[in-house]
Amino acid sequence: MDGNRKWVPGFEAVLLILLSHTAVALEVPLDLPQPPTITLQSPKDYIFDPRENIVIHCEAKGKPQPSFSWTRNGSHFDVEKDSKVLMKPGSGTLVIDISQEKAEAYEGTYQCTAHNEHGTAVSNNIIIRQSRSPLWSKERNEAIVVQMGVSLVLQCRPPAGLPPPVIFWMDNNFQRLPLDKRVSQALNGDLYFSNVLPEDTRSDYICYARFPHTQTIQQKQPISVTVLDMETINATVAALYNITDFYSGSPEGERRPGFMLPLGTTSTQMVLRGETLELECIADGLPTPDISWQKDGGELPSSRTSFHNFKKTLKISDVNEADGGAYRCTATNNLGTVHHIIKVTVNAAPFWVSAPRNLILAPNETGILTCRVSGEPKPQISWFVNGVPIENAPEDHSRKVDDDTVILSSVQSGSSAVYQCNASNAFGYLMANAFVSVLAEPPRVLTPPNRVYQVITNSPALLHCASFGSPIPTITWFKDSQISIKNSDPYVIHEDGTLEIHVAQPLNSGKYTCIATNNLGIKENHVFLEVKEPTRILKQPEYKVVQRGLSAVFECKVKHDPSLVPTMTWLKDKGELPDDERFEVDTDSLIIKDVTDEDEGTYTCIMNTTLDQDSASAMLTVVEKPDSPADLELTDQTERTVQLTWTPGDEHNSPTQKFLIQYEDLLHEPGVWINLTEVAGTSTTAQLNLSPYVYYSFRVRALNNVGYSEPSQPSRQYRTNPAAPDENPSDVHGVGLEPGNLVISWTPLTGFQSNGPGLEYKVQWRQKDIEENWSSKNVANVSQFVVSGTPTYVPYEIKVQALNDYGSGPDPEVVIGYSGEDLPLSAPDSVRVMVHSSTLAEVHWEPVAFPSVRGKLQGYKVYYCRERGLQETEKETKQEEQVLSFSGNRSEGRLPGLQPYSVYSLFVKVLNSKGEGPPSPSKTFETPEGVPEQPSFLNVVNHGMDSLTLEWGPPTNNNGRLAGYTLKYQPVNYTSELGPVKVMTFLANETTITLGNLNASMLYKFYLSARTIKGPGPDITQEASTAMDTTVPSRQVDIATQGWFIGLMCAIALLILVLLIVCFIKRNKGGKYPVKEKEDAHQDPEIQPMKEDDGTFGEYSDTEDHKPLKGSRTPSNGTVRRDESDDSLVDYGEGGDGQFNEDGSFIGQYSGKKEKDTHEGNESSEAPSPVNAMNSFV
Repeated sequence: MDGNRKWVPGFEAVLLILLSHTAVALEVPLDLPQPPTITLQSPKDYIFDPRENIVIHCEAKGKPQPSFSWTRNGSHFDVEKDSKVLMKPGSGTLVIDISQEKAEAYEGTYQCTAHNEHGTAVSNNIIIRQSRSPLWSKERNEAIVVQMGVSLVLQCRPPAGLPPPVIFWMDNNFQRLPLDKRVSQALNGDLYFSNVLPEDTRSDYICYARFPHTQTIQQKQPISVTVLDMETINATVAALYNITDFYSGSPEGERRPGFMLPLGTTSTQMVLRGETLELECIADGLPTPDISWQKDGGELPSSRTSFHNFKKTLKISDVNEADGGAYRCTATNNLGTVHHIIKVTVNAAPFWVSAPRNLILAPNETGILTCRVSGEPKPQISWFVNGVPIENAPEDHSRKVDDDTVILSSVQSGSSAVYQCNASNAFGYLMANAFVSVLAEPPRVLTPPNRVYQVITNSPALLHCASFGSPIPTITWFKDSQISIKNSDPYVIHEDGTLEIHVAQPLNSGKYTCIATNNLGIKENHVFLEVKEPTRILKQPEYKVVQRGLSAVFECKVKHDPSLVPTMTWLKDKGELPDDERFEVDTDSLIIKDVTDEDEGTYTCIMNTTLDQDSASAMLTVVEKPDSPADLELTDQTERTVQLTWTPGDEHNSPTQKFLIQYEDLLHEPGVWINLTEVAGTSTTAQLNLSPYVYYSFRVRALNNVGYSEPSQPSRQYRTNPAAPDENPSDVHGVGLEPGNLVISWTPLTGFQSNGPGLEYKVQWRQKDIEENWSSKNVANVSQFVVSGTPTYVPYEIKVQALNDYGSGPDPEVVIGYSGEDLPLSAPDSVRVMVHSSTLAEVHWEPVAFPSVRGKLQGYKVYYCRERGLQETEKETKQEEQVLSFSGNRSEGRLPGLQPYSVYSLFVKVLNSKGEGPPSPSKTFETPEGVPEQPSFLNVVNHGMDSLTLEWGPPTNNNGRLAGYTLKYQPVNYTSELGPVKVMTFLANETTITLGNLNASMLYKFYLSARTIKGPGPDITQEASTAMDTTVPSRQVDIATQGWFIGLMCAIALLILVLLIVCFIKRNKGGKYPVKEKEDAHQDPEIQPMKEDDGTFGEYSDTEDHKPLKGSRTPSNGTVRRDESDDSLVDYGEGGDGQFNEDGSFIGQYSGKKEKDTHEGNESSEAPSPVNAMNSFV
């Protein structure tokens, strides 16, 4: 069986380092005997720098400590005999001092051997070679003259170095030559031109080779290239013929693609598995061809494929067998296409499928060593024991070799050894050591005890139980020392004893115990698992758009396990925040003050704990008003238009929404900029419509979401020629301001609208509907003209036209105006009044004839006044006159709000814009009776225990003949509920009443109204109480609802309840008993028995509980001396009249009657209810 137990931690990573540790399958404690194990060795191919010492690593462990020896080129290398070679103490590492020696003397193949009494381990064959950077061979480069458009190759041919050099092309100034799709460097270092151009002419094409180990650079002799066109070639060919190589080729015109590298239509290439496949195709042609790649019969592996050198080189990393096949390279220009196929073969140096692992076997156990490798061609496998070919090793009957497997049966103590497996083919070899150690060892747990593992919820948890023993211990796990853990969901027990919980939950927290057992003993170990809450960002930072100079705030609120210490980190563009005091980091936010353009970027908040982290990012965009447009230019100029162009300024991350074009009129309004037009933010030109006779200067402003930019610099001045006006004055009106005139007014044109010098206005007028010629007058620098001698309020037709030195404006529109008004001449006729109610009347009249209005009719005014009341004997002072206006040509109107039972007078006037006409003849009318106003007052003047006296005054306005009064009243209890209503009526001359038979301490509400024949008027209300208080309380106070009274009653009830309980307990202690026996027990000679009929006590018995209750009786003199009996309950009462029932409960003056016991048949009487006792006090 396979006896491996534990992998070395980090084993996968260790294999990758250059000075790799040898893989160890088992970790055997170093205090136990074991064969050597190689732990560190140099790489198989070691190229050293001759300026430094050679260090060949070889480290090993074992028990006892191994000893080391070396071979060189297959022979023993005696380290002690060479003074330049030092082996480090405790290891096999060699340090060779070559400072004064020829380094070539120490080149060769070295192998290290580590040996102790249990076996021998050997290292790989380590080939030691010196790095070399040879000089360029002497050569003379001929100058190259080439026809423009043909292809060209400049060869580098660097010297062979160890390792190969890095090639690049530069000029005399050590500047790299620019490479592009047309000019490129091949993998071998040659410089290829798909076609040459005149600018390729230069004399310093220099190839450089840099050797990595020695860090030296070798330089090739410069190459001179001259590119000529055909005319130049014809003129100079004779002079150049003897001194140059002349590359003529095909003509300089366009040509189809052709491959310069590789040549032909097909080629082959071999690559080893795991290496990087590099394929290149370089083509010539004019125009320069484009290169593309594809794999015949398959797809390129996208994750491992990359293109370089302007797609001329295809690289596939980590090649495997599936990458073999035909790769098609295609070169294309507008004249055609050409293909080249590269057939790729993938071979493989040996690689491990399963390397042999160390075996720990107990006596009589069986083990297997396997050495499984693959490669192309198939590797040959050889076995060695302690460094000796297995066929030459001492015979061991327990050992059987079967190709890649060694079977060890029933091993015995002392048969420990180190086995080597070597697998090789034409492309390399693999060699591995695996020891077999025969031990009998009880279990031991290597994982430290009481280790605490912390994981995050929903993540895997790995609880280790590294152990050692021989035979191999069996591992079992328990949770909380009780629950046996089986290898099933959610638990997995790995081969090395590790317990895995795939998705850890809080309920998985606790104590875990692992037990290692073999036939030699048992060992246990305890570990602890803590499952923590995950760290989560609850509120992520949000995308911010902030104006320059303002503040940006990113919030990042986090939830984490309270037992973990969090650390908040903010990054900008994946780097640290700038060292600037403007950046303030708070507990859950980042504040950036006075934002600048440099602050723009992506901000990330990262919350770290010792176990996990969470992060979130948001972008900051800094915006600002646009920069001013620039470079204003005027083009396409005409009499009335011009085109304006400009260059937009920086938008500052906020797109321009529109451009505003403004102009300044330097002739008429210098210094004033006026908005002319707007264009879309994507435009940079505008066609501007212009006016004549203006000295224009233009400027542009840009608008984005932040606001308008500053104005651009003004454009150059552009002057337009004068012309006749394009428009006439606006807002033309004709209005007479007084009788006999007509004022014609208008809004004058501005200087901008004048279109030329000499601006005037031609004013024309004539009376409407009368055929006559227009009257006219030219005026300048005014905005009105007065026509005198007009008839009163007649219509006129009016026109105002603009004109200047270059002509007249368009024909003006005709406007109707009216001459001046005068006061009306006539008053309305036939005034009559219709009375609808005591407060509303309607007035009618005949409208005034239009000629007598003498103006624009505005309406009519009705003047009315209350002369007196009908009930009054003497005429009172006349009230103030009131006016109601009725607009338009009306013939009636309503007069609301009149006072009932009154005499009114009125007249009517007509109204125009000038004023009012004469009044109509006065008209008188009367209003009928109405309901009276409420009484002037209602007072309660005398409060008795059962009576109240009321006084009141008559209404201020009776509104008719007063018929009397109506009084309603009703009681109001303490809950504001109203009682039944009582009604009383009184004559008009009655103003007081005394109400009797009222309830004491009761609140009453009163309602009093006056009445006429039209009915009662509104009520006046009052509240009063029969209490003696002269003030009117808002409500009667009920003592039973007061807090202090409720508290007092509760205290009394509690006291009574305690007394009753005490009495009940005393009474039930003895059942029946004679009072006499009790008295005898007291031995008081002064206490004598009493008979019931003479006021004395007889024998007390429970049977008397069923008789009717009797009041406690007192002596004939009505008193009881206190010292006659200690047991008398009379002492607890408030007087001799108090009564007690048979069990002693108090039923005195508060009860009002004797109670009877109706519960017959009971042996004893019941204790009285504490509730009833309390109610007796209420």
